[in-house]
Amino acid sequence: MSPTPPAVPTAVPIVAAIGSPVMVRGYALAGVRVLPAEDADEVRDAWRSLPADVGLVVLTEQAAQALADTLTAERTWPLVAVMS
Repeated sequence: MSPTPPAVPTAVPIVAAIGSPVMVRGYALAGVRVLPAEDADEVRDAWRSLPADVGLVVLTEQAAQALADTLTAERTWPLVAVMS
């Protein structure tokens, strides 16, 4: 008997972007849910407010630094991309 493959989401996941408003606002043109955050506290608040159907989060470098304790190798969802 072969192992059961992992569950695949049935709906298209939402993409979100967190970080400086200047850096993330253009993503809204592509339908990304933009969560502007000016400082580390706002970044952490934005991260905690992400709905369960977010599948990819784009972060500015500063936002990624603010979430360093949260972003671990063991965490697999949502996917995270950091701007460089």
